[in-house]
Amino acid sequence: MAHHGTPHFHNSEGLESIRIGAHEFQCVGALPPFDHPHVFLDMGRETEIVCPYCSTLYIYDATLPAGTSEPLSAVFQSEAA
Repeated sequence: MAHHGTPHFHNSEGLESIRIGAHEFQCVGALPPFDHPHVFLDMGRETEIVCPYCSTLYIYDATLPAGTSEPLSAVFQSEAA
């Protein structure tokens, strides 16, 4: 996981959807400097959510380890991490 706490994901590849192992996370859009405001998203009991900034569809996948994604390249790792 890229961060201690809330995982962060990005969609620099312009994918239609990203499967993630988290119900609560932050979407950063694309990698900096093309990122959007880092928005906290909470699926609640649902299994899908669309980012209101970049329209990425995030799909919860219980088979993925917490804080990871498919593709794995969608996990945002800040330079400070």
